[in-house]
Amino acid sequence: MYDIIIIGGGPAGLTAGLYAGRSKLKTLIIEKDIAGGQISGTAYVENYPGSIENPTGMALSERMEEQAKQYADFVFEKVEEVKLDGEIKTVKTDSNEYQAKVIIISTGARHRKLDVKGEEEFANRGVSYCATCDGPFYQGLDIYVVGGGDSALEEANYLTRYGKSVTIIHRRDEFRASGVVVENVKNNPKIMFEYNSVVKEIRGDKEVEELVLENVKTKEEKVIKNEDGSPIGVFVFVGNIAQTELFKDMLKMENGYILTDDDMKTDIEGVFAVGDTRKKSVRQAVTAASDGCVAAVMANRYLESKSW
Repeated sequence: MYDIIIIGGGPAGLTAGLYAGRSKLKTLIIEKDIAGGQISGTAYVENYPGSIENPTGMALSERMEEQAKQYADFVFEKVEEVKLDGEIKTVKTDSNEYQAKVIIISTGARHRKLDVKGEEEFANRGVSYCATCDGPFYQGLDIYVVGGGDSALEEANYLTRYGKSVTIIHRRDEFRASGVVVENVKNNPKIMFEYNSVVKEIRGDKEVEELVLENVKTKEEKVIKNEDGSPIGVFVFVGNIAQTELFKDMLKMENGYILTDDDMKTDIEGVFAVGDTRKKSVRQAVTAASDGCVAAVMANRYLESKSW
């Protein structure tokens, strides 16, 4: 029996575990994959306070994990079923069953895919969703980055250290990324642009060799390939999808994101949601960490208000 079980070990979950554990609450963090969530695969994290010395996402994630483990139990298991009703909640994983008085949901989000022909076929064979993980495999190749937000542009800038060239494919003629990030890519001589374009198909033999683009205004199609038939790399950064399928029909949601109040409370007593899991305006590592702090503090107050 735990006071608090945190499902998910990203910045929000790790921060919640840190604050809960420091409040002398018996706390368990359950993570299915790698601590740090999406930020662990980010090349540079220059906008997180205190991350200047070693600004890689993996380094920041490892420091967060190490700190949280000083105050909370930590297991790498996959959650398969939860029961949220009642004062005692149950979490079943692929290995164990746990109980707690409070659940904090921090399952984060996963990369949104293009859903075009060839994408699944060439996953890890020319199509990637992580510049840090896969960038070195594309040394000296032409790289194409799909997307127009902060992540897409930041990763495009990072990929110029590996690629012979980097081209950003964006469905609009203006980027929605922050001004500094846009300025950085436009000032990088190795970066080119395909505006008002979307990917219609990804082709190749053993690796990606061709991209079919469609101009969203003229509907004209364009085939991108190298004359010598050499492979190209495609990196997709077109947003995220909340990983909340486990809680479907249990909690109030909007477009897959859990609805909470400012205290991170859901519509079920004793259940909180934090980070990219919940509906919010700004999705950054620093706001996720803030959510985790708030949830842990409010969970502590909830526990103190009950007569167990």
